Amino acid sequence: MIAKLSGLLESAGEDSLVVDVGGVGYLVFCSTRTREAMPAQGEPMSVHVETHVREDHIHLYGFDTIAEREWFRLLTTVQGVGARVALAILSVLSPDRLSDALIGGDKQTLTQAPGVGPKLAGRIVTELKDKVASVDGPLVGL
Repeated sequence: MIAKLSGLLESAGEDSLVVDVGGVGYLVFCSTRTREAMPAQGEPMSVHVETHVREDHIHLYGFDTIAEREWFRLLTTVQGVGARVALAILSVLSPDRLSDALIGGDKQTLTQAPGVGPKLAGRIVTELKDKVASVDGPLVGL
C-alpha cells in the first residue's frame, strides 16, 4: 500500500492533485484544505496517502497531516460516509473543529459539508463521539 508520496506538484484540480514521483504522475484525491496547503505547481511536496483498492480501481486519497488522514479513516467507517463525503467534511472542518463538533454533539456543524444532511450528521455524531480520543490522542503529530 502507498502511505506517502513525495515529489513535484504537477497540477492541482478542484478535488485532486497530480504528484510527479520520478516521472510517474499519481492522481491523488484530496480535501480543499489539503489542496490549499500544497506549494505552487512544479514545487517539491509531500502528502500522506490512504490507498483504496477495489475490484475495478485503485484510488489514492491525500492529506496534508496525519491527523486529517486518521479522521478520513474514521469517518469512512460510518455507514453512508464514503470517501467523497469524508473529503467534503474535511474540506469544511479542520480536525480540531471536527473533534469539537463530535464531542459537543453539534450535528449542525457537520451539515455544512456538501452531502451531509441532518440524518447522516446524527449518525456520524452517534458513532464517532466516543472515538474522538483515538484520533486526537497519540496519532496527532506523528
